[in-house]
Amino acid sequence: MFSARFRHRSVEDVRWHVDRMREFGKRDVRFITPTSLSYGADDEEPNLAAVEELLASCKEGIGPDGRVFFGSFPSEIRPEHMSVEALRLVKRYCANDNLIVGAQSGSERVLEAAKRGHDVESVRRAVRLGIAEGFRINVDMIFGMPGEDPADAEASLKLAQELAALGARIHSHVFMPLPGTPWRDAPAGDVDPETIRAVSRLAQQGALYGHWEKQRAHAAQLAAAAQENPRPGRSRTLRLLD
Repeated sequence: MFSARFRHRSVEDVRWHVDRMREFGKRDVRFITPTSLSYGADDEEPNLAAVEELLASCKEGIGPDGRVFFGSFPSEIRPEHMSVEALRLVKRYCANDNLIVGAQSGSERVLEAAKRGHDVESVRRAVRLGIAEGFRINVDMIFGMPGEDPADAEASLKLAQELAALGARIHSHVFMPLPGTPWRDAPAGDVDPETIRAVSRLAQQGALYGHWEKQRAHAAQLAAAAQENPRPGRSRTLRLLD
């Protein structure tokens, strides 16, 4: 809708709403953003001074009995934005003891095709930093990505197991196309039986959570509907990756 440009509320605007929340007896402040540490940034690099101004104002506005949550759902952190300085800002002003990191895949090929803007090593580094600073790290991963082959799925599973061994939890999803993304016209994802078994084992160990089974069923329904009723000008078969 806005050409993928950031459109953040100003600190003054956010503070006005926080003040009204406090007047009405509300005590928890949360933010909706797919990349929380991009607040106030003009490019891909975080502007931590702007982030601190936002968090300090919100903490002051909500008062000593209130809580500010940032970097947890629904305001995840991009892995390449994770730094000790950023983590200590969150610790200083916020109440959450957990963070959501968006990894999406353990395959470099899939990350590049999705134009994610980070690599797998950035995810590993983010998890290690977050755990070292005392946070519980939840890592978003999507199975059944467009063009994902068995090697890609295996890379994602290996990364999930590696991160779980470090102490992270995997928040699992099945791919669904979203408007405004490079894969908005891609078919909904599916997951092969071996991947399903591996994901289920992680869930049984307490290392993985999420509604991926329901999403898989929804994805199948979306795929069937798209096949039956393709949009005008869109072919029934879409090649995504070589």
